[in-house]
Amino acid sequence: MTEVAETQIEFLNVAKTYDGHTMVVQNLDLSVQRGEFLTLLGPSGSGKTTCLMMLAGFETPTSGEIRIAGQSVHNLPPRHRDIGFVFQNYALFPHMTVGANLGFPLEVRGIAGTERAERIHRVLQIVRLEGLEDRRPGELSGGQQQRVAIARALVFEPGLVLMDEPLGALDRRLRESMQYEIRRIQRSLGVTVVYVTHDQQEAMVLSDRVAVFHRGQVEQVAAPETLYEEPNREFVARFIGDNNLLRGQIKSVDGDYCVVETDGGLIRAFLVEPIAPGNPVVLAIRPERVAFSPGEEYVNQLDADIEDIVFLGDHLELRLTVCGNPDFFAKIPNIVGQGAMLQGDRVRVGWTATDCRALQDEQQSQMEI
Repeated sequence: MTEVAETQIEFLNVAKTYDGHTMVVQNLDLSVQRGEFLTLLGPSGSGKTTCLMMLAGFETPTSGEIRIAGQSVHNLPPRHRDIGFVFQNYALFPHMTVGANLGFPLEVRGIAGTERAERIHRVLQIVRLEGLEDRRPGELSGGQQQRVAIARALVFEPGLVLMDEPLGALDRRLRESMQYEIRRIQRSLGVTVVYVTHDQQEAMVLSDRVAVFHRGQVEQVAAPETLYEEPNREFVARFIGDNNLLRGQIKSVDGDYCVVETDGGLIRAFLVEPIAPGNPVVLAIRPERVAFSPGEEYVNQLDADIEDIVFLGDHLELRLTVCGNPDFFAKIPNIVGQGAMLQGDRVRVGWTATDCRALQDEQQSQMEI
């Protein structure tokens, strides 16, 4: 028999407002499975950190209910929620050694003696900091301090770990290495993690699933690959990775596909949700899916003017004018022969209907509202 995933966390129609008027979070229905790594991703002010604070017990929902392991936590204080927390600023005690920092959460829970020492030793092995028990935070690098903060969140063996932008203070290279370290630790322990970030790459590397937040609501929840390949909202298409957006109006519909009339001609696209002919849509095409001098397998073929070419090491990025859009981008690998294209050239580009997703035009919808 297939093992059924156990739901550990549930947000049930949760809403939050601080002033009684502006909704910071609204209509939130979200579940997290035991052992899952779920990332809350979105721009600043989208409501993701507020969700984390409500789950931790530092904020109270204005309405709705939050459940952990099937039980409402509405009246349960943070210290009784069995949650480890990792902050962006580490929040380590500077006057204490690493061992003392790790021992503190055990001490407040009444764990002492041999068991405390064993847990500290075990968690230092997990985060690869054995032998640093007697150092103080100021004697450690930024990456080591962050690993101590992660170890402190794990040392009392919580059922859930929350991480709020934990890598925001690190430089790019260290941040990238710590992403893989966090993923290794989470997978080796099987602990449930809810992680907040505005960094798309971070979310892609770490997560089993990603919840994309925008204006206090979840736009889409899916595995990283699904969010990238199959965005179902215009905001998700714009926020996750790079996407070219072309606006037009549906001319006809044929099953899962449609023909869209644009300023540059007719384009065939995959229709993400039912939209009747005559309605506006936005087309999303990934830059790496744009082909030059396309063959007949590319149903969509248009003329484009090369506005700029940027060398980015392993690939070239070309800014084109397509269908009147002067900010249409294409990516091509840095291989012999690509230098034949120059700024100012007119070229033929194409893409398949499958790689062109027709989404509801949210910009037009907002204008109508």
